[in-house]
Amino acid sequence: MQLIHVAAASLNQTPLAWDANKQNILRSISMAKKQGVSILCLPEMCITGYGCEDAFQAPGLLHTAEEILQEITPHTQGIIVAIGLPRMHRGGLFNTCCLVADGQIIGFAAKQNLAGAGIHYEPRWFKAWPSGTEGKTEIAEDTYPIGDLLFDCGGVKIGFEICEDAWTAKRPGRELSQAGADLLLNPSASHFAFGKQEVRRRLVLEGSRAFGVGYLYANLLGNEAGRVIYDGGALIASGGKICAEGSRFSFEDVQLASAQINLESNRNDQATDTNSEAIRTADQVVEFDFEFPKLYPTTHDWEPAVWEKSADIKEEEFTRAVALGLFDYLRKSRSCGCVVSLSGGCDSSSVAMLVAMAVKMGVAELGHEGFVQKLSHIDALSIEDDPADLIHKLLTCVYQATSNSSETTRNAAYNLSASLNATFYEWNIDSLVAGYSTCVENVVERPLTWPADDLALQNIQARARAPGVWMLANLQGSLLLSTSNRSEAAVGYATMDGDTSGGLAPIAGIDKAFLRSWLVWMEKTGPHGLTSTPALEQINQQQPTAELRPPAEGQTDESDLMPYVLLDVVERAAIRDKYMPLEVYQLLKIEFPQHGRHQLEKWVMRFFRLWSRNQWKRERYAPSFHLDDENLDPKTWCRFPILSGGFERELDELHAWITVNEPANESTEKK
Repeated sequence: MQLIHVAAASLNQTPLAWDANKQNILRSISMAKKQGVSILCLPEMCITGYGCEDAFQAPGLLHTAEEILQEITPHTQGIIVAIGLPRMHRGGLFNTCCLVADGQIIGFAAKQNLAGAGIHYEPRWFKAWPSGTEGKTEIAEDTYPIGDLLFDCGGVKIGFEICEDAWTAKRPGRELSQAGADLLLNPSASHFAFGKQEVRRRLVLEGSRAFGVGYLYANLLGNEAGRVIYDGGALIASGGKICAEGSRFSFEDVQLASAQINLESNRNDQATDTNSEAIRTADQVVEFDFEFPKLYPTTHDWEPAVWEKSADIKEEEFTRAVALGLFDYLRKSRSCGCVVSLSGGCDSSSVAMLVAMAVKMGVAELGHEGFVQKLSHIDALSIEDDPADLIHKLLTCVYQATSNSSETTRNAAYNLSASLNATFYEWNIDSLVAGYSTCVENVVERPLTWPADDLALQNIQARARAPGVWMLANLQGSLLLSTSNRSEAAVGYATMDGDTSGGLAPIAGIDKAFLRSWLVWMEKTGPHGLTSTPALEQINQQQPTAELRPPAEGQTDESDLMPYVLLDVVERAAIRDKYMPLEVYQLLKIEFPQHGRHQLEKWVMRFFRLWSRNQWKRERYAPSFHLDDENLDPKTWCRFPILSGGFERELDELHAWITVNEPANESTEKK
C-alpha cells in the first residue's frame, strides 16, 4: 500500500496585496509541513489575487508575480506545492498554476476553459490554453515547461483541472487519468452562492470516482475584492469518497484540509477502465525526482460541520457569508466601524444584525485578541473589550425621525440597538425637510401639498436623512452601510441619495421576503453556536413601511407595490428566467389563484414598467455582495439598458390576451 499525505488550502487573499498574500502562502506551506504533508494545492491566482480585473493587463503585475514566486520557491524544501499566478507566453496571458518542489520550479499547468459567464470575465484578460499542447517559458534565464502537462514527481503523477476546467462537459481530468494521473489538483476561485458547496462536493467526488484518482480542491476564502465572497471549504476525495473538507466562512486567513491518499487503490480502479490510454509525449510528462516518506494508514471519517446539517441551511449560509464579507470589507478598506441609519424596519435592522454577527462570529473563532489584532488599524479597540464592547465601538445606529415617524419604529430601533449594545443616536430632521420645502416653494411660487406633490415630499425626507448620517460616518472614519434590498432594486422603490446612500450595500443581493423570514429566524433561533435575538420581535410584528407619508394614510410597502412574496416570484420569472409579461401573468394565475385577473394584470404591468424605468438606479447602487444567480447588480451579473422601450408592446399583448381569454368576472374581482 502506497500512501501519500496531501492537503488543499483556503486562503484569504487580496488583489495586489503582495506581502499579505505571500505571508498567507508561506503560512500554509509551514502548516502543511508541520502536519507531514507532501503535496499541497493552493487556490487559483493566489499570488496576485483573483480579482485584479484590468490590472492583469499591467506588465508590472506580471513582473511582481514572478518575483513573489521566486521568493516563495526556497520555502518549499521537502514538499510539493501548486501555486496560482498569471503567466505571459508568446504574446498571450494565461491563467496558470506553477508546481514547485524541493525549492525548485518544475513547470506551469495552464487553464484550458475560461469562466466568462455571470460575475466572471476571464476571456477579457486571459487566453484558453489549447488541450494537448505545451511550450517553454523563461524565468531568470532558466527555461520551464508550460501547458497541458502531467508531472511525474518521484513516481506520483500529478495533473491539473483549474477551477472552470472541472465545470465543463469535457473535463481535462479524463485524459489525464487515462495517461496515468494519480492525483488531480484543482486550484480554484469559486465564489459563494447558496447551496453551491454541495455541487462542488459532487464535482470532486465524481472526479475522484470516474477518473480513479485522488482529487484536491483548493479555494479562496473571504471577501477578496469587494463584491464577491469566497467560502473556502477545500475538499479532498479519493475513490468516490470525501476524505477531508476545510471549514467554510472562516475568519482565519489560512485553512487547511489534509488526508492520506491510497495510490494503489486508485491505480487498481484505473486498471479496470477499458478506455484506451491517452497518448502523452515526452514533453507533456515532466519528471522530477522527489522522495515521499513512508506512511502508515490512519482512519478519519469526514463529517460536515454541525451547522451545515441544519434544516435552516440557507439562513446559516446567508448569516455567515455576509458576516464574513462585512468583516473583510471593514478591515481591507481600513474603515473604523459601520454606521447604519436604523429606521426600526426590516432592512436596516437586518444590516445592523449582520454587523453584530460579524463581530460575534469573528470573536468566537479568533478569540478577543485575534479579532482585535485583525482590526489593529482601529485605535479604539482593545484586547480588554468583550464582544458587547466591540459591537458598541464598531456599530453606530442612528434613528432620524420626522413628523411621519411612529413611536413603534422609534422604540424598535432603540431596543434593537440596546440589545446589540450598539452606539445609538437619534435626531429629528423636520427642520431640514421644512427648509428644503420652503426653498423650493419660494421658487415655484406655490405651496407643496400631498395631493399634488406626493413623490417629491416623500423623497425629500429620505434625502434629508443622508447628509447627517454621512457626516457622522466621516467623523468616525466609518463605513456607511446602505439598507436597500434586491426587491426594492428591482422596482426602484428606493430614494437615490436617500436610503441608497452608503459605501456598501450588504443586502442588495437578497430579496425582501427572505429577509423578513430570516429576521424571524434570528429572533427565535439564530445561527448555530450563537443566541437568538428576542428584541427583533418588535420589528417582525410590523408591516414594512417607509413612513414617508402622513400617518393617517397608513402607508405600507406592499400597498405601494404588491405583496413581497408575489413580487419575488415576478422578479425571478421576469429577470432570472426571462419570461415575457404574458408568461409571468400565466404563472401568477397558477401560484396566486386568490387574486383576480385585474389585480394580477396590474401588478405585472407595474413590475415591468418600474423595472425598465429604474435601471439607472441599479447602476448607481453601492457595491453589493453576490449571493446567488438572482443578483440584479449590473456591474457583475444582470445587465439591462438604461433606456428601453419598457416592454410596452408586450404589456399591450398581455392586456389584449386577458381581454379576449379572461373576460371580467365580478365575483372573482371582488375577492
